[in-house]
Amino acid sequence: MANGAAPNCHLRLEWVYGYRGHQCRNNLYYTASKEIVYFVAGVGVVYNTREHKQKFFLGHNDDIISLALHPERTLVATGQVGKEPHICVWDTYNVQTISILKDVHTHGIACLAFDLDGQRLVSVGLDSKNTICVWDWKKGRVLATAPGHTDRVFDISWDLHQPNKMISCGVKHIKFWSLCGNALTAKRGVFGKTGELQTILCLACARDEITYSGALNGDIYVWKGINLVRTVHSAHGSGIFSMNACEEGFATGGRDGCVRLWDLNFQPITLIDLRETDQGYRGLSVRSVCWQGDHILVGTQDSEIFEIVVHERNKPFLIMQGHCEGELWALAAHPTKPLAVTGSDDRSVRIWSLIDHALIARCNMEEPIRCVAVSSDGIHLALGMKDGSFTVLRIRDMTEVVHIKDRKEAIHELKYSPDGTYLAVGSNDSSVDIYGVLQRYKKVGECFGSLSFITHMDWSTDSKYLQTNDGSGKRLFYNMPSGKEITNKEEIKDVQWSTWTCVLGPDVNGIWPKYLDVNDINSVDANFNDQVLVTADDYGLVKLFRYPGFKKGAKFKKYMGHSAHVTNVRWSYDYQWVISIGGADHSVFQWQFIPERKSKEFLHIVLQESFADSNSDQSDSDQSDVPELDSEIEQEIQISYHRQVYKEDLPQLKEKCKEKRQAATSKKREKAPDSSVRLHFVHGYRGYDCRSNLYYTQTGEIVYHVAAVGIVYNRQQNIQRFYLGHDDDIVCLAIHPLKDYISTGQVSRDSAIHIWDAEVLKPLSILKGHHQFGVCAIDFSADGKRLASVGLDQNHTIVLWDWKKGEKLSSVRGSADKIFVVKMNPYIPDKLVTAGIKHIKFWQRAGGGLTGRKGCFGSLRKTETIMCAVYGWTEEMVFSGTSVGDVCIWKDMFIIKRVKAHDGPIFSMHALEKGFVTGGKDGVVVLWDDTFERYLKTYSIKRSSLAPGSKGLLLEDNPSIRAITLGHGHVLVGTKNGEILEIEKSGPVTLLVQGHMEGEVWGLAVHPHLPICATVSDDKTLRIWDLSPSHCMLAIRKLKKSGRCCCFSPDGKSLAVGLNDGSFLIVNSDTLEDLVSFHHRKEHISDIRFSPGPGKYLAVASYDNFVDIYNIMSSKRVGICKGASSYITHLDWDKRGKLLQVNSGAKEQLFFEAPRGKPQIINKTEVEKIDWTSWTCVLGPSCEGIWPIVSEVTDVSASCLTRNKKVLATGDDFGFVKLFRYPVKGKYGKFKRYVAHSTHVTNVRWTHDDRLLVTVGGADTTVMVWTHEVEGHKDTRQYDSEESDFDSDEDGGYDSDVTRENEINYTVRAFATSLRQMSGIKPHLQQKEPSQEERWCS
Repeated sequence: MANGAAPNCHLRLEWVYGYRGHQCRNNLYYTASKEIVYFVAGVGVVYNTREHKQKFFLGHNDDIISLALHPERTLVATGQVGKEPHICVWDTYNVQTISILKDVHTHGIACLAFDLDGQRLVSVGLDSKNTICVWDWKKGRVLATAPGHTDRVFDISWDLHQPNKMISCGVKHIKFWSLCGNALTAKRGVFGKTGELQTILCLACARDEITYSGALNGDIYVWKGINLVRTVHSAHGSGIFSMNACEEGFATGGRDGCVRLWDLNFQPITLIDLRETDQGYRGLSVRSVCWQGDHILVGTQDSEIFEIVVHERNKPFLIMQGHCEGELWALAAHPTKPLAVTGSDDRSVRIWSLIDHALIARCNMEEPIRCVAVSSDGIHLALGMKDGSFTVLRIRDMTEVVHIKDRKEAIHELKYSPDGTYLAVGSNDSSVDIYGVLQRYKKVGECFGSLSFITHMDWSTDSKYLQTNDGSGKRLFYNMPSGKEITNKEEIKDVQWSTWTCVLGPDVNGIWPKYLDVNDINSVDANFNDQVLVTADDYGLVKLFRYPGFKKGAKFKKYMGHSAHVTNVRWSYDYQWVISIGGADHSVFQWQFIPERKSKEFLHIVLQESFADSNSDQSDSDQSDVPELDSEIEQEIQISYHRQVYKEDLPQLKEKCKEKRQAATSKKREKAPDSSVRLHFVHGYRGYDCRSNLYYTQTGEIVYHVAAVGIVYNRQQNIQRFYLGHDDDIVCLAIHPLKDYISTGQVSRDSAIHIWDAEVLKPLSILKGHHQFGVCAIDFSADGKRLASVGLDQNHTIVLWDWKKGEKLSSVRGSADKIFVVKMNPYIPDKLVTAGIKHIKFWQRAGGGLTGRKGCFGSLRKTETIMCAVYGWTEEMVFSGTSVGDVCIWKDMFIIKRVKAHDGPIFSMHALEKGFVTGGKDGVVVLWDDTFERYLKTYSIKRSSLAPGSKGLLLEDNPSIRAITLGHGHVLVGTKNGEILEIEKSGPVTLLVQGHMEGEVWGLAVHPHLPICATVSDDKTLRIWDLSPSHCMLAIRKLKKSGRCCCFSPDGKSLAVGLNDGSFLIVNSDTLEDLVSFHHRKEHISDIRFSPGPGKYLAVASYDNFVDIYNIMSSKRVGICKGASSYITHLDWDKRGKLLQVNSGAKEQLFFEAPRGKPQIINKTEVEKIDWTSWTCVLGPSCEGIWPIVSEVTDVSASCLTRNKKVLATGDDFGFVKLFRYPVKGKYGKFKRYVAHSTHVTNVRWTHDDRLLVTVGGADTTVMVWTHEVEGHKDTRQYDSEESDFDSDEDGGYDSDVTRENEINYTVRAFATSLRQMSGIKPHLQQKEPSQEERWCS
């Protein structure tokens, strides 16, 4: 195994010492099974006092601060702090998440309460308005929200005797709430003369609209309705923090350390003063009380839990202890016994038994304790204090041996030498003092050399050397006991260290990610026996690494539970346990260590005890033990879907150009042209970075996507229909189970998912607001009511939708690594699976969230990248295709079988009624039985397999297969090369659709008198396309270099192609064979043009800022056009063939005499009089209006004028195709705009007869053919067409109110139109057809 691999051993949380009493109330209850539920740090704890066992809920990622018990007393709700805090409802029996509630509160959830029947939950946030939210917690849905109060709310409760009523209280207020529909309204309590206005800390409800509340001064206020009617004076000596209602009456607990029991009429029954009991102490403060039968639970401010039996109330049992408030940094393990020692800012040192899970000794000191150490013989205990002193105690009776103060600043680390002779004491004074133990701790040496505070120290096994780390990131070595610094590294090269707790050094390089502050890891400890290292960091994580780890960025296993920084971590003396302590959460965690030899048993435990799921997660460090990714997958991961400017930014950009806009609207502008274009055919299919995006519809048509277009293709009639609702790249597609609705997800800053009807091509629902940058995977549920989607954001957020309502049901952060596929469980709609780079995860819906478990590849297998997945014949079975060509069969979260299916990655997999079909990079389609035991048929996609009538040309044999599906007696296949093929049962392959492969398409030329065009691309191909009804590719030639431009000769017999290396070639347009080639430039050729008439000359523009003119007849360069200050972008000849018009990247319009290339200066008015053979330039007075207001951030890439010189078509960097009336004089001309391309439109050309417009998209790789509908033709105004940037009419403008209303910016989050009426026979009533497998194998 590679040195940087994650270890195969595990940690399992066994015990948590402590209870969160500070700053919390009412957080301690008996469950139905008489266990105790509470929380500490980020862990929910269920403690069985009879068996002395704990179970843990680990669904939170920060401090839990609130808890509510369900009326049935099996479920609890817990709320946490954090930027985006969430509420978990979980089962105390199996500690599984039932529901996650999020996206409402910020900062934290202060209090929680269930209603009488447990169907609803109310929560109060820690935001500035103390927002109150009522939830249907099972569905994760918000029923109502309202601002709680301007000051802090401390408690909230439902009135258990009045439905839809609740009461909240807090700083100087009490409010009585009514819930009506989704409206939450409050009335403030009227204190009147019965009591003074003061802070109310807790409350409980009784019958007849009676409410009891505990006040800050120790009084109990009794309310009838909203009025204060009675005061129970001095119920407690000071503030009442907790009040609990039960069948017997009420229990209250206060700051005075007393618990009082009251009957149902709130008459006193008894008083228990915990300060006066054997376990009591002065200053004891009660924060939580729970009365159940004859038992009372009491939680205190100082992290203790008492259990009181009512008839023996003077003998409370202390069942849980922990450190009090204040940071906890000091930790040491006893050298020979299963004991751990901790010391805290609460000034106490405590000794814990790791076997009995109990506190066995405690001693209070005068100063806060920052570090502890136990001598090698286990007799002495040294404590380092915050004031710079240290104290040594005898462990036997905790009596003082010596107290020494030689330093002014805190002692941060101290360690006894292995032979027990010396004690090294490291302080924040940047020095280490050495004391002789046998000389009654006389100072015998000092270590100087550190420039910062001492953080860590380790002794050598022979006690002759000491290594230190300091706050400046230095690692130093000293001779012992003198303290002399060792500067010769050779001297300590072979030193054996007794312990390794330093965070710096070659042996622990692996713990550091790149570019991280060295103070983020607080503590490490090495287990030399098992070669594993445990670390504690500022992110609340305990991690296991292999030891030693020499390379940075090693993989690890991580464990959550601590809420904030983990300050220290140590192995027990026998390596059975790891002890970790939390700084701010002041808790002590005891983890059981499961070594590699026992890890298989551990996996069975995980399966049986599902609460262990949260214990472990794989590393978020990437490479180490993972096999190298296939080049095609690596290429796909590198693709960035981020845009510098998104189409949705246009309104804001236009708003910034308000002055320009107002100036333009004040001038008379030419109206938009009467003619229009309509999308007719699209060459291309998005296969290079998408998978499983190709399906048969209900009617047998084929649906797929490319650029921003959803395409429904009728293969019999060779006709395409288009869904044009998107405005940027569609990158995923799914089909409804009934095969009539399509879901597509696009790239965008606030990405949209469109669900649309494949028949009428209208949107049914648009889902927005929850994905950033794009949606990379989607899937419908088996009943078609839900949709799962995965975003392209950093966390690859997973969202579950009720798509018809446009409602988000649940969401969760998916993975830091890219997710390639999401599949919903066809049997259980609340379950789904996602898979991607080095992971597969199995998810279960839990209210507004999802809980996930990583698939276990087994201890002997490397984690693999999974490209596709489908569910099998039961709800537990999942089949996935890996990047190495294996099919993995999963049951629950474990692999039960592997099958070698393909050479190279499996990109697509489709489940049949009985069996599966797979396709991969090897270009082979395999039909399998339902267990993957044997394959039934295989099909290789080769040129020799093409059916006789197949149109188009297959670029290469065995192209990489990216999508595969079965239906209508055929296998439908999409390839990486942009091809869609249909395979018949007997084997022949029909090529249906093809387009350019990955790489930008810039070159476009139309034939001078035939309906064909040529394109050239960065995919190193030159292609000829038929624009007549056959719509196929007529010819293709592979080029040695990428191409950027092309042009037909005037007679159409030759075709010139400019390449990216500065060369160009002229080929025969029929055979595409070379006629001649030249290479005079270094930068790429950007435009190329034959002169009109006989085509004697060829003008070749390059990014070298020159235009070269060649004589085709003599094959010589005859002229060079010099003078451009930037790269050349566009060229046009005049009709005489004697003048060239040139545009440059610096927006220069230049003129040159041909063929010599002499610069010409021509007046603007004269330019318009010149008769140009073509107009493809973008500069000049006659096309000034094509530049948009926001031209600073977008360029017009191309233009083309019709032969009748009436309509100018343009393509720009926003992906818009626009039509202008020519000439376009004056700024900001009006236009008609069409959206189909996703990003920049690189070139546009009218055909020789102006009947068609051909456009090519750069990154979207498409060739689009548009029908030109000239004046007089009825404009049906398709979904894609829009009016100009601004439309205020010249004659009159707007009324001021209308103007104001017009400028309001409404943001549409989601909408749903009424679904079209279905007709036909329902699926279950249809006559059963034979399955695909039966048809294929008959």
